[in-house]
Amino acid sequence: MGTFTKMTRLNRHNAQRRLGERCASLLAAALLLSGCATPEPRQPLPLQAAPDFSPSGTAPLADRWWTAFDDERLTDHVEIALSNNFDLAAAWERLQEARAITRRERAALYPSVDGFATGELREGTGVNDQTQLSLGVSASYEVDLWGRIRSLVEAQRLRAEATAEDYHAAAISLSAAVALTWCQLAEQHQQLELINSQIETNLTVLEVIERRFEVGQSGSADVLRQRQLVEATREQAIITQARIDVFENILAVLEGRPPQAEPIVRESHLPNVPALPNTGLPAELLVRRPDVRSAYFVLEAADSDVAAAVSNQYPRIDLAAAITTSAENPSGLFESWLVSLAGQVVAPLYDGGARRADVEIAVAIRRQRLAEYGQIVLNAFREVEDALSLEAHQVRRITNLMLQLRLATTTYQQLRTQYLNGATDYLDVLAALREQQQLERSILTAELDRVAFRIDLYRALAGGFTTPRDRDESSLYDETMAAPVE
Repeated sequence: MGTFTKMTRLNRHNAQRRLGERCASLLAAALLLSGCATPEPRQPLPLQAAPDFSPSGTAPLADRWWTAFDDERLTDHVEIALSNNFDLAAAWERLQEARAITRRERAALYPSVDGFATGELREGTGVNDQTQLSLGVSASYEVDLWGRIRSLVEAQRLRAEATAEDYHAAAISLSAAVALTWCQLAEQHQQLELINSQIETNLTVLEVIERRFEVGQSGSADVLRQRQLVEATREQAIITQARIDVFENILAVLEGRPPQAEPIVRESHLPNVPALPNTGLPAELLVRRPDVRSAYFVLEAADSDVAAAVSNQYPRIDLAAAITTSAENPSGLFESWLVSLAGQVVAPLYDGGARRADVEIAVAIRRQRLAEYGQIVLNAFREVEDALSLEAHQVRRITNLMLQLRLATTTYQQLRTQYLNGATDYLDVLAALREQQQLERSILTAELDRVAFRIDLYRALAGGFTTPRDRDESSLYDETMAAPVE
């Protein structure tokens, strides 16, 4: 054992001396062989000083925006979809994949250590049989002298951050889709209720005309026209019921349920439109919206890719170490050890311009990501402005439709009285009744459009909110994922 200790100390001393000499030589070679390949300076982010949005309201904007409608059934449907929707579940798994890839990339910052054990039996002609056993540990490590590995790790970390923002953007889109589908379903239920009421009205009018026909005060054409109106209204009920079935199927799929399951929504009404929210400043929107944040992280990742491509042009230092022991039988396996240390520098001398082309590719991709970021920002601004403008015009349109309905109702009542008194033709009454009933249905559709425009506004302004998966996984989240590589 004493001999082994002396041998180990001597080997360690010699190894340290040789390793120091080799590292000094490798570093000197790296400094001599390294060249200058710094890319162009990074361009500033576009549209950071955009004009203010059009005038909006003063109501605060909640993260869980759908609660502003103050409808428990709507809230329940959104919560169910956020928990059970399969597309959102797939987006969550893409996030877990991106985080795992980041951890894999981060492992390159540390040495790779492997252990091995081998056994060999050599058979001869009797006395020459030999057994050879060996054990050992080997390690390899790339010295991140120029920050290439750190840049690659940082690029992947930023892509994972972008994937997280994509997940929350998908959650916002899902919540908007559920809210809109639920409101469309509610509007169709109201349409069906209105159409059934119109059918009753048309049947009542038909009875009056048939009694007048029996006493010779109306012609058969008037009866036929009114019967046709009754059947046309019944056709609208059939169409509306078909739409209800379709919207129920869409809502079921959004909530992760089979469409052939029992419908959850039986009867519902459109929610009241809440007070207009405060849109805030454009700069606040850029910080809040997940899709904009995702584009920013992708841009930052492209910048790290440029740094990695530049560093790849410089020499690389690889270190390797191993400690092994071997013997012909297990009892002597630990009596002698062999320690080996090795290092090498790999310097690009000539590659036909491949590495320089990699830098140019990375720079071009960074420019592309910058342009994509600018387009996403413009689209975000446009979505807010579109929703504000459309709702403002829709409010005026509904007011105009209500005025038309009052005029049409008055016109029908007057013509109906004149018809019963024999002062006008039934075609005028029929046209007025058709116009009145069509306006009643159009107002419901216009009210749905206004709710849809408000949903678009909330979606355009929405920031990330905590989903059920975020809450379940919060205790397992790796805090180091959010920290930049130093």
